[in-house]
Amino acid sequence: MARKQARESVPNAKKPKGRQQKTWPIYIMIILLFVLYILFQRSASISIIIGAVLFFMIIILIVLEFINGVREEGYAKNVIEVVIAVVVVVAFWLGLGAALHTSAPLNVVPSCSMLPYLHRGDMIAIEGVQSIRDLKAPVVSMTASEFDAMNRSMDGEFLSCVAYNVTHNTITVSQYIYKGYSIGLYDSALNRIVSQGEQTGAITYTCGSRNVTFQNGTTMREAYTTAITIAGDTIIGDRNNSVIVYKTIPEDSFYQEGDAYVVHRIYAIINASGNYYVLTKGDNNPGLDMQYGNYPIKLSDIEGKVVASVPYIGYIKLILSNSFSQPAGCNFVTQH
Repeated sequence: MARKQARESVPNAKKPKGRQQKTWPIYIMIILLFVLYILFQRSASISIIIGAVLFFMIIILIVLEFINGVREEGYAKNVIEVVIAVVVVVAFWLGLGAALHTSAPLNVVPSCSMLPYLHRGDMIAIEGVQSIRDLKAPVVSMTASEFDAMNRSMDGEFLSCVAYNVTHNTITVSQYIYKGYSIGLYDSALNRIVSQGEQTGAITYTCGSRNVTFQNGTTMREAYTTAITIAGDTIIGDRNNSVIVYKTIPEDSFYQEGDAYVVHRIYAIINASGNYYVLTKGDNNPGLDMQYGNYPIKLSDIEGKVVASVPYIGYIKLILSNSFSQPAGCNFVTQH
């Protein structure tokens, strides 16, 4: 009788769980790969390899953790936990967005154009812009008709400050100032140098030079936009102006190069009969965004202004979006 009771009690025992996949080695590997990625990101080939491996390791970790969760607690309970986690993240995002008055409260710096103020991979907190009063930058006025005329003939505004040399009627253009080179405005569409007096746009540019320091410690001079003039008002860049995140439009060269959004500092604000537009520039760039084929930014295209940043965390988003290698411009810093 005792033996029968013992045998009958076996079915009531808890079923053994499926074998769990050990994930701690993958966590360690991801941390090491992340550190290596930060250290070697200046090398395009190495950063691409490390970034790609890191991307797949993160995907593998997510899959294994889900499988382990199913084996440990069952499919239904694990799915419920995932749904709860998603709801918590969404609630946090919406709550943070409500507090900062924007639908996109967090973003990532994708390039080195804002060095040394912001670095590639910085996670940034963004506060919404309710009115032009929320932005700090000089405001200049022009009529709506003047602005529309400028917008219809933007080729006259797409002039960049460069160093150039003319030999046998052949123009050689460089951003850096070599021996025998002059500084001037370059019209890339017509491949010609435009003198200061030949500028026909509503915005005129003043060119000069700045020092740039490379990662190896060497220094060079580069052609640089030192000021702009709009409707008789001359403006010099101020690094105390607001830094914003804005959406590019299909007409912008940045958009065509694959940049859906840009993190740059406001150089000036145009008041066109009550409608506001901003001109921007990266701190580490030699010219304004407009000088490189981008249109003035509507207030509605501004996602917000940067109010805080945390280093390195944003690399996770860059890696998951397959942005493995450093873009151009990360090997030097412009000296202001």
